[in-house]
Amino acid sequence: MIPDFVPGTLNWGDVNPALHPLDEAALADTVRSLGPARRVPTRPDIPFAGPAMSEWSHGEARSWADAMSYALVDRYGPWTLGWRWAHDEGDFDGGPVGHWCCPRDSVTTPDETLDRVEAALREWREWLEFLARCFDTYPLELADVDEQRILWERTARSLILHVVDRTGCGSGWYGHCRQVLTWFLDHRGVAPDVAGDLVDQAIGGRFHSWTGPRTPVVDDIAERLALSLEPADARVPALAAAPPDHLRRWLDLRASVAWDDVPDSGGPGPVVPLRDGAAEDFRDSTPPSTRRGPRGCSAPWTCSAPTRSAGHGSTSPCSAVGSGTFSTPPGHRRSGTLPPSRREAGNATASNRTPGPASTRASPGARPTTDGRSA
Repeated sequence: MIPDFVPGTLNWGDVNPALHPLDEAALADTVRSLGPARRVPTRPDIPFAGPAMSEWSHGEARSWADAMSYALVDRYGPWTLGWRWAHDEGDFDGGPVGHWCCPRDSVTTPDETLDRVEAALREWREWLEFLARCFDTYPLELADVDEQRILWERTARSLILHVVDRTGCGSGWYGHCRQVLTWFLDHRGVAPDVAGDLVDQAIGGRFHSWTGPRTPVVDDIAERLALSLEPADARVPALAAAPPDHLRRWLDLRASVAWDDVPDSGGPGPVVPLRDGAAEDFRDSTPPSTRRGPRGCSAPWTCSAPTRSAGHGSTSPCSAVGSGTFSTPPGHRRSGTLPPSRREAGNATASNRTPGPASTRASPGARPTTDGRSA
C-alpha cells in the first residue's frame, strides 16, 4: 500500500468536483488506456481461503491495484483515490464504494477487473457530487451563523444520516463520517484545522464500528457542531502577493555584471558609453507625428546625425522626415532649410550673425526695403 494514497487523508480541496472536472463519456476509454490496464493480473485457480491465495492477494494483486491508483491520480488528480474505499473491511475501512472490495475478491479476469475499476470510480465521483449539492442546500454564511444555526444543524444531521446509509455502518465507517462533516465546514468557509477540531469535539467518540448511531445521538452531535461555530472560525484569506521590487531587480542585475572584466578605455575621465539608452528609449517611445523641429519650425522631424543649418544658427540633431534634409511644409521657403524664427531674424546677437556695413544696418524705427536695406 502506498502510504500517501489513503482516501481518508483527502481534504475538500482534493475532491471538490467543481475544482476537478471530469469527462464521464471518455472515462471508460481512459481507464483502459492507462499503463496498468495492459498488465492486469488474473486470479489463480487455487483454494480461495488458502495461504497461497492470501500471498497472491497481498502481493501481485495489491501491487497492481496500487499502480492503478497511481495512474488514475496522475491522470485525473487525487480525488480518484476513493475508488477503492469499499464498505466494511475492504482495502480501506468503512468507505462508501460498493463496486470494489479488495484485490482477492475484485481482481479476477482482466476485463472484469477493469469494469469494476470504472464502476467504482464512477460511484465515488457520484458520491462526491452528491455531497457538494448537500453542502449547498442552504445559503450558509459563517458571518451570519447566529441567525442560521438551525440550518447548520439541519445540514450536519442530514450528512450524518447520508454517510450512515452509504457506508452501511461497517468497520470504521465513522472515519468517513468525520471527514464528510469536516469537508462541509471547510466548504462553508471554516478553516480546515478548526473544522476538524470542532467535528471531533461534537462527535466525542460516540460512533462505533458495526453499529448505527441512535437518533438522539445524531441530533445531539449536529446541535453541538452548530452551536460551536463562531464567525472567528473563518478561514484567513491568503495575503495578496507583494508588488515586484523593480529597484531590487535593477540592483541585482547590476551586481551580476562582471565589471572587472570590462576592458579599460585607456583615457582619463569617465567612460564614454557607446550608446545613450535613455535617449534611444525616449525617441523610440515618441510617435514621429508628435515630434517637433527646432525653434520656429512646426514640421515633423526625426533624429539623425547633428548638422548645422543656416536657418538655425546652432547644431540641430534633426532632419526632414524620410530624407536627409528638411521637407518644405506649406508656407516655408524652398531652400532646403526652414525659415529663421522672428527672434532669430530680428533680434539675433552678434555671436549669431555676421555684421554688414554700417550703411546697411537697420536703425531704430527704420523700415526694410525690398532689397534688404533700411529705408
